[in-house]
Amino acid sequence: MTPMDIHEILEYLPHRYPFLLVDRVLDVVPGERITALKNVSMNEPFFPGHYPHHPVMPGVLVIEALAQTAAILSFKSMGGKPDDKSVYYFVGIDGARFKRPVSPGDQLIFEVSIIANKRGIWKFAAQAKVDGLVAAEAELMCTVRKLDA
Repeated sequence: MTPMDIHEILEYLPHRYPFLLVDRVLDVVPGERITALKNVSMNEPFFPGHYPHHPVMPGVLVIEALAQTAAILSFKSMGGKPDDKSVYYFVGIDGARFKRPVSPGDQLIFEVSIIANKRGIWKFAAQAKVDGLVAAEAELMCTVRKLDA
């Protein structure tokens, strides 16, 4: 499938600055897998506090970026886009491991594949890589829920 630029990504994710953590989708195969990226800049709002003397992207934000990538894959797989009457929730994170720090100037490549989709709960295998080396990995579980009126 064709790549997605930031304008199309904004149609699939409700996140906005400073919490939108996916810059581009490189490839997506609905029902199977997605590859996306984030260019990590020194201008990220978390770097002044994490840590000023040695900036490191918080691991929880790397996992969040993987979840955002998984959300795009879910909606592409369902053949629709989210609306303002629903929300995409994290429901579980298993086996999260952080293998190397992510620093300003790095380009994170997110690789997410569907393990299962049962009763509306999506399970994904997810890895974030820098220069071909795994920076973080986890199994993620997410679901779409309707908001109460």
